[in-house]
Amino acid sequence: MRILLLLVSLAFSATAALSQSIVSDLSQNRVSITANFDGSQIFIFGAVKSNIMPDVNAAPLDVIIEVSGPAGPVLVRKKEYKYGIWVNAEAVEVDRAPTFYSLAGTRPVREILSDEERAKYNIGLDFAVQAPDVGEEYAEAVVRIRQDEGTFGTAESGVKLTEETLFTTEVDLPSNLVEGDYVASIYLVRDGKVVASSKDEITVRKAGLEAWIYNLAHDKPLIYGLLSLLVALVAGWTASTVFRLLKR
Repeated sequence: MRILLLLVSLAFSATAALSQSIVSDLSQNRVSITANFDGSQIFIFGAVKSNIMPDVNAAPLDVIIEVSGPAGPVLVRKKEYKYGIWVNAEAVEVDRAPTFYSLAGTRPVREILSDEERAKYNIGLDFAVQAPDVGEEYAEAVVRIRQDEGTFGTAESGVKLTEETLFTTEVDLPSNLVEGDYVASIYLVRDGKVVASSKDEITVRKAGLEAWIYNLAHDKPLIYGLLSLLVALVAGWTASTVFRLLKR
């Protein structure tokens, strides 16, 4: 009889978890980097959809929202103090790190999820930056550098959840944003477990004059070099002419 009750309880818990889902959207899913781009802001919002009656005895819901940019290897140089000055010493490549990372929750993420559950979904900077071959020292260096640059950030209570149904947060994108495909991941958590998740994509691309110069430099480097030389010559001639006229 006890085994039967336990199986019924487990089945109900599994059904409750599966019956909850996330409906989400973004204020914009495309960001254009122009010559005067000084950053942007994305508003992420949504609702928790449930097909069962709420259980008043159930643990409260939490929401975690993670936004991550294109990832790749990063070269980190260690500085050493020699001859009275700081100089670059050995260079080490960190296996993988996102170019942008933002994490927010209804409360501190480490209070919402255990390290094991965070590792399962790679949630948090300690899992986003991977350096298994070079050690944590260099992974932490990448995090510090990108936090100083404004491309890594966390908001301990940055997600607002109303009546365990509606959630909202704002993500600030810095001016030094890297072109590529970004992913906004939303996790619904109850009792320390992720019970539902969803993903939305954000496309970041150069536009206007910025895009034209970038494409020209990569697709036709010879023409780009000649144009750069021509611009430098014209600028130098113009400056020389202006100074000559001012001396008269």
